[in-house]
This record gives sequence, structure tokens and C-alpha cells, in this order.
Amino acid sequence: MSTTVPPADSPLAAVSEGLGEQAWIEVIQKMDEVYNDLLQYEVALEEKNAALEESHQFIESVLASMSDILIVCDRNGNIEEVNASLCHFAGKDQAALEHTPVFSLFADDSERARAREVFARFGREGVHDCEFFLRAGDGATVPVSMNCTPRVSQTGKLMGMVVTGRPVGELRRAYQALRQAHDDLKRTQGQLLHAEKMVSLGRLVAGVAHELNNPISFVLGNVLSLKRYAQRLESYLGAVQAVDNPELKALRAELRIDRVLADMPLLIDGMIEGAERTRDIVDALKRFSAVDKMTPEQVSLNEVVERSVRWVVQSASARFAVSVDLPPRLICSGSSGQLQQVVMNLVQNACDATINQPEARLKISGLVENGMACIRFIDNGPGISEEHLGRLFEPFFTTKPVGQGTGLGLSISYGIVERHGGKLAAANLPEGGAEFILALPVESS
Repeated sequence: MSTTVPPADSPLAAVSEGLGEQAWIEVIQKMDEVYNDLLQYEVALEEKNAALEESHQFIESVLASMSDILIVCDRNGNIEEVNASLCHFAGKDQAALEHTPVFSLFADDSERARAREVFARFGREGVHDCEFFLRAGDGATVPVSMNCTPRVSQTGKLMGMVVTGRPVGELRRAYQALRQAHDDLKRTQGQLLHAEKMVSLGRLVAGVAHELNNPISFVLGNVLSLKRYAQRLESYLGAVQAVDNPELKALRAELRIDRVLADMPLLIDGMIEGAERTRDIVDALKRFSAVDKMTPEQVSLNEVVERSVRWVVQSASARFAVSVDLPPRLICSGSSGQLQQVVMNLVQNACDATINQPEARLKISGLVENGMACIRFIDNGPGISEEHLGRLFEPFFTTKPVGQGTGLGLSISYGIVERHGGKLAAANLPEGGAEFILALPVESS
């Protein structure tokens, strides 16, 4: 079939040429539209890529910040994704863990078999707080509380599982810290109740001491007068005895006047001693019950130590020998009541520490050096264990059985000594026993 081409100068050729230019114009317009669409698609794709990258970085930061172990597995139990916590726990990088069976992380064959059984049985429902033993990177066997959640597609098809876990040691430490805080709170509550009781007791003691003060003074004054009268009576009876009168001599022998005269000074001295001791006790009770003012006063450390030793020794359930060797006139500025509280606490602790010793002893000695009085309290007890030595002055720390100590005595004493510009330290002696050193600034004599 042949085609007839019209001549170039014919009217038909002119029409064909016009139609070809129009077609090219339309083609160019379409190409511009397609190019504009491609540019818009490229911009939208770049925005979506940026959002995807930001989301990916966010997920990676979340995974890296997790302290719990995270493992993403496929349906066959092979690892697809892990976080930094698992890498640190297992001692391997992510590349070495990917595409390996998750059960290879377990400690031994029995743990792997148990994990397979549990995950197979409860995989679709999820496993919660099930404890397994995993092998750490250093070879140690570590108990881990694990949770397993199924991972499904949009159509509900099982794609694998997500496993999370936390070493049980961390949980136990958290529970132990919580329990310790609860015990400390209970002890604090008990201490507050005890403090309230002590306030009430102080008021009661103050009233009793005030009421006892007058009759004791009356008794002591009368006994001293009776002592003077007894001396006069003894002189008079001696003069009467010098008279040669058989009846008086017989009556003297019958009434045992000589024996009465011999016993009377001892009896009167005993009554004076008892009255003076009672007066000292009343005075100490008044000091105990008085509100301790923070206004500095001149305090004799010799009297504080002597009074504290007397109180503790008198109330000790067993024999407790205390020797005191202090320089004379140890005078410091501070609160007499607070310093007595410190010394009594140190003496009482020594008494408690030596209660099981055949001969419980405490030696208190002191010297003055560079304006500081250093008083040493040395007992013959078992000493202080090294693990407890650094915690003696911590609040609520005590080595005594529950109910026998609040753990506040040494802590409060440490604070009192610091407020007085001194220091309180503890140590063990090479020959055995514990030593507490109380250092306080004293005035030069």
C-alpha cells in the first residue's frame, strides 16, 4: 500500500504542519505538569523521610535509655533487636546477639528447657514476672524477672515476641531499701513517742524533786544538830559517870549506855551520809528535768564525769568497775546537761559492751594539750567490728538487739560535741577493747 505525500506548497501540507506544532506544545505542557508533580512528590518524600528519621532516633534513644533488658524475637525465637542494657548484661555487642536464639542467653540446659515450655504454653497470653537464671557476660548466673508479650501483625498473625527483664538483685535491693526506710520510720516514731514520755517524765521528776528537797533539807539539818547534841550528851554522861554512885553505874550497865555511846556516832554519820546522797540524787534529778538552756556556762568536766559514772554504776545490773584519772579543774564553756548526756552515753555503752566479761572494767583518763581536753574511755569489751566502726555515728545505726537501742545516742552525742567545738572519735585498741576519745576546748587555769 503506497502513501501519497502532498506537495509542500499544497494546502493539506500547511494543515499538517500546524497540527504538529500544537501537539508538541501539549506534550511540553504535560511534561511540565509531570515535572511539577515529581518535585512535589520529592518534597513530600523528604519530609516523610525526616519524620521517619526523627521517629527512628526517638525510638533508639528510648531503647538506649531503658535500664531493663529488652529483646525482640521472631516466631522461631531468634533475636531481631536488643537494647543497650542486654548488650551490657551479656557482654556482647548488638551484631553478635542478632539472629541468635534467645534461649542461648539462659544459664543452662534445664533453664532453656523450662523457658521453652513456659514461652510455648503462655506465649500468646503473655508471661508476667517469671524468674529465670541467665548467664551474664562475666560468666555469673543471675536471676532475672522476665515478662514476655506476643508481637502480632495488623491482621492478628503472630510475628514473634517481646521479652523484657530486670535482674532480681536490683529489685531485692529496692525492696530492702524500702523496708529499711519503713523500719527507720517506725524507729523514728518510737523515738518521738519516747521523747514525749521523757518530757512528761521530766515534768513529773521536777515536781517530785521539788517536793523532796524540803524534807531532805529538814532531815539533814536535824541530823547535823543531833550530832552536836550527841557530843554534848556524851560529855555530860562522862561527867556523871565520874561521880562514885553505885546505882548510876548499875543503871548505866543495865541500859548499855556505853554501847549506845559507841554506836551513836556511826549511826549519825550513816544518817548524814544517806541524807547527803539523797540530796545529791534530788539535785541530779533537778538537773535532769530542767530545760537545757543554750546560754554558755562554766562547766566542770570533772564533776560531769564523776556524776555520770556514779549514775551508771549505781544502775548497772552487774558489777562494773570504773577508774577515773583526770587532771584537776577541767573547765569548759557550754551546756552542763548536754555534756553530761554525752558522757553518760559513753559510760553506758561501755557498761553494755562489757556485760559478758568476767571483770567488766572502764578506764577514764585525760590530758590537756593545745587548749583541748582529751578524755579517753577505754573498756575491756570485745571491741567494735571493722564493718561497724565507720558507721557508729550514723543516725539509727545500732549493734544492739531490737528494742534495746534506738541508734540515736552516739549520733546525738556527736552533734552535741561538735556544737561545743570539740570532736568525738572511736577506735579499737591492739590489745583488745574499744576506745572513745572526747576532745573539748577548755579554759587555761
